[in-house]
Amino acid sequence: MHKISEVEFSLLSPAQIRKLSVVEITRPELYDADGYPVEHGIVDSRMGVVDPGVTCRTCGYRLGECMGHFGHIELVKPVIHPVLAPKIYLLLQATCQKCGRVLAPSDVKGLSNCAKNAEKECPFCGTKQEKIKFDKPTSFFLGKKELSAEEIRKWLEKITDEDLERLKFRGGRPEWMIITILPVPPMTMRPSIILETGERSEDDLTHKLVDIVRINERLKRILEIGGPDFLIKDIIELLQYHVSTYINNELANIPPARHRSGRPLKTLAQRLIGKEGRFRFNLTGKRVNFSARSVISPDNFISINEVGVPEVVAKTLTVPEVVTEDNIKEMKKLILNADKYPGANYIVRTDGLRKRITNETKKMIAEEIIPGYIVERHMQDGDWVIFNRQPSLHRMSMMGCKARIMPDKTFRLHLCTTTPYNADFDGDEMNLHIPQTEEARVEVKYLMDTNKHIRTPRYGLPIIGAKHDHLMGIYFLTKDNVKLSKKEVANLLMVTDIDVELDKDMYTGKEVFSFLLPKINFNGKTKTGEEVIIKDGILLKGYIDENSIGAEKGELLSKIELLYGGDEAARFLENLTKLSLSFLMTNAYSISLEDYYLDLEDQKKIEKVVSEEIDNYIKMPSDETQLKLEQLPKEVEKIVKLKLSKNSSARIAAEIGARGSLISVSQIIGCIGQEKLKGKKITRGYYGRTLPHFKRKEINPAAYGFVKNGYKKGISPIEFFFDAMHGREGLSDTALKTRQSGYLERRLVNCLHDIKVAKDLTVRDEKNRIIQFTPFENNINPYRASKGRIEVEDLL
Repeated sequence: MHKISEVEFSLLSPAQIRKLSVVEITRPELYDADGYPVEHGIVDSRMGVVDPGVTCRTCGYRLGECMGHFGHIELVKPVIHPVLAPKIYLLLQATCQKCGRVLAPSDVKGLSNCAKNAEKECPFCGTKQEKIKFDKPTSFFLGKKELSAEEIRKWLEKITDEDLERLKFRGGRPEWMIITILPVPPMTMRPSIILETGERSEDDLTHKLVDIVRINERLKRILEIGGPDFLIKDIIELLQYHVSTYINNELANIPPARHRSGRPLKTLAQRLIGKEGRFRFNLTGKRVNFSARSVISPDNFISINEVGVPEVVAKTLTVPEVVTEDNIKEMKKLILNADKYPGANYIVRTDGLRKRITNETKKMIAEEIIPGYIVERHMQDGDWVIFNRQPSLHRMSMMGCKARIMPDKTFRLHLCTTTPYNADFDGDEMNLHIPQTEEARVEVKYLMDTNKHIRTPRYGLPIIGAKHDHLMGIYFLTKDNVKLSKKEVANLLMVTDIDVELDKDMYTGKEVFSFLLPKINFNGKTKTGEEVIIKDGILLKGYIDENSIGAEKGELLSKIELLYGGDEAARFLENLTKLSLSFLMTNAYSISLEDYYLDLEDQKKIEKVVSEEIDNYIKMPSDETQLKLEQLPKEVEKIVKLKLSKNSSARIAAEIGARGSLISVSQIIGCIGQEKLKGKKITRGYYGRTLPHFKRKEINPAAYGFVKNGYKKGISPIEFFFDAMHGREGLSDTALKTRQSGYLERRLVNCLHDIKVAKDLTVRDEKNRIIQFTPFENNINPYRASKGRIEVEDLL
């Protein structure tokens, strides 16, 4: 078998186009009065067939067998290829107008170099060169005279093959860039469709070819009768326009060709380029079978590597299972169920014939099956599937899950796995793919399993972890002085898979949490800096918060995954979330205005601090006093931290990392602070002022977006307006940055997708060049190391 070393593209010569063609197109009509394709017309049946039952007049094959054949149009006058016009411009600059020889000094090589260094007098014939001007897309001027396509073709014909070698012009003769014969693509490339009304609707390319043939034939008639020059020139320009827009309908300086409806036609270039083009839409990415899409909703009582699949999806997406001596009884049972879940939809015989299972045929098929048949059964609990949320920005956007068939119509997702997918439940939809071969199922199970992707290689910490109510519940359970009776502990552990002997009447919350832990030693700190000590799997000191088990931060979860593996870490997380939510059922919390309450004295203290800073700025406006104004929320935060009740649910949620931060709490209680646009105080608006409510050149910071009130007290209409400006900027930024980062990611992926780790463990590109001598440059796999480091003490 031959190995392809390279692919070379070249221009088609007129002789090659004629050889390729089976018919010359001379008539603009498509069909005759009886509805048959016109001889020598744009849809001549020698170019292939698109209707069932009709045979191709060239090869004799029918629809689906005939690949189609090219035709050609002999243009009366040559036209310039619009895409190759810049290349033609360089050739005209680099060569002599009279003899066609290269104008640059003999040591200069390459087309663009020769064009740049062209001399004003030909070194071969001594002709002085006039300036060449290129007017996009296809007009060329020599001095003040416009060059016709015929004149340019004659000029290019003079260039010798030796000079072309020097110019590094490969892939044919330069005069072939001037079109004299236009290839007409086969019918299979531009099929016509029959509408519900019975009328035919032709492809955009066919519409354009009709225009080209019509103008070409009109030009031929005018030349035959000897029409006036201005009319001939106009029609040649029109022919050039139609050929140009047939090749590329998005050229600069000319209007796009449009359909009767006003829609721009999708011609040759538009079929290939861009997001909806042939390469990106049909080749590198395409629609697939055996996939489903639905809205997602949360379910904390399924496993982390499970996905809840609606029964209606499970009955449509099938898994091919080979019949063996061991499973033949089970397969017969599924066939007899037919479309009743769990059943089967099709069988495939050993000779490849596929049969649909219906209530009428199920008994006959059940008796027919023998080992070697394939049964396409409904999806069942435990089947491995791929679950994906777009945009897929990193590898954890697509992970392997086990199906769990459930009622209703949404996909169910464990709340802990929302971070890697960047999913929320405000209407997000996700895709599910079911692998169809044994190899694919094994790859999904052993390489893509969600449990194997708890740690992210980006920063070496768990990307799957507890969040929101999980953290609140586990904090209330593990804080000091929590005591539970034996019965309460039994009820809590009932929802987990922990099986322990309860030999005491009373347990502390820390002891209950310790039942979840493997035998592990851990020293850490909470978000507020308090110590957390776990010895031999028992929590001795401190409470559990985001720093221990949270997504993107959990040090304890990270250590469990490092020492015991992903499955044990997932089991710990599943039990923890169930235990936490069950505890919240009987020890609930709520957030109300009371959680943001400060004594009148403390409230006045905040107001005094804010007023003093505003007065300081008014007395002496400067960068220093502006900076102090901007830092006011931090000053307010210090007072809130000192004075707000330790039992405030809002404070607890912020301090353990469940939701919000102390800054947001202090903005509700005290002062919102300086609203900004593009990182600076607001100055744009009316002449000399931001709003008409202020005097010109006002000094008061309130005129530049400073909001002295908090949300709890309420803000004035002007403060609300400035706050809305800041909010609007955030929304605009999000929309723009998504687009920008998407394009950046695409460019990065295109650059890096050929890089791989070779067998000798060097990192190489597609040309086998070494990029790194050792993977990751330190030989530490970030997937298997905590924060990119290996802590030896952790492993001992």
